[in-house]
Amino acid sequence: MSEERPTEERHVPVLRDRCINLLAPSIESAVADHGRAVVVDATLGMGGHTEAMLQRFPQLHVIGIDRDRQALALAGERLEPFADRIDLVHAVYDEIAEVVADLGFDGIDGALFDLGVSSLQLDERDRGFAYSYDAPLDMRMDTSRGRTAADVVNTYSEAELVGIIRKWGEEKFAGRIASAIVAARAAKPFTTTGELVEAIRGVVPAAAARTGGHPAKRTFQALRIEVNEELDVLERAIPASLSVLNMGGRVVVMSYHSLEDKIVKGIFAAGAASSAPKGFPVELEQHKAQLKRLTKGTEVPTDEEIAENPRAASAKLRAVERIRKPMDGAWKK
Repeated sequence: MSEERPTEERHVPVLRDRCINLLAPSIESAVADHGRAVVVDATLGMGGHTEAMLQRFPQLHVIGIDRDRQALALAGERLEPFADRIDLVHAVYDEIAEVVADLGFDGIDGALFDLGVSSLQLDERDRGFAYSYDAPLDMRMDTSRGRTAADVVNTYSEAELVGIIRKWGEEKFAGRIASAIVAARAAKPFTTTGELVEAIRGVVPAAAARTGGHPAKRTFQALRIEVNEELDVLERAIPASLSVLNMGGRVVVMSYHSLEDKIVKGIFAAGAASSAPKGFPVELEQHKAQLKRLTKGTEVPTDEEIAENPRAASAKLRAVERIRKPMDGAWKK
């Protein structure tokens, strides 16, 4: 059942002020030059970051993208006072370039990514993202299409399950867990999160659970990433956002585990480095860095930010600014 509290009370945006402060210079510069700025909130969720941006910048237009129709509906209600300055689009965030073009914009002045599972998806019990209570084994961010987590655990081979649990979940007991899943489903296919938690709990040593958190945590992460193709989408989405980013525009990304952060770090580092061959005597224009890193390594939340929103505890923040356009006009990873 959905909570009845207003959306703004249910959702405290992670690192809200820090993210907006990073985007502020590009927004203010675009407004000064063109009278308006355009920012894409690539993971709109319940609209908390977008609401704060629209309140702070009266000349800002936000394109909000989300694959979750329920989130879009709730965000639409929350953002109704700004209806003339928003476009809310049902899409996956690797489609950002197509969305921007379809709406008639030549480029954007900023993009914000708040990766991973949203507060809404965690709080809605029937979505199956949480291991702390029993629910249908779904985990789709877009419930209108695609395979569910139940489809994965009931149809993947044991080797495939080992692969995704080890790779996406970084789970050292992947072999034991996959074997337990295959054995249990032979008697009865999995339909709920509780059934899966029980199977996992039976093979993960108690000592590991005491030091590493809930025994199902990493497996649930792996299934969620697999169901929603999160890392594949991310590898396409960051370059897509950079491909439509105006000069002086900024991209801000919050990730929540090492696999996401590694992808973001790699793309940002490539754009912020010279592409001149080693030993090349002169750095040609086409070899010069296209991005400037705005964060020193990975920034993490302060104690105050975690106190405001405990879900910020694992957040990793990176940001870059466009300082040069690619010579051919297209972003190269």
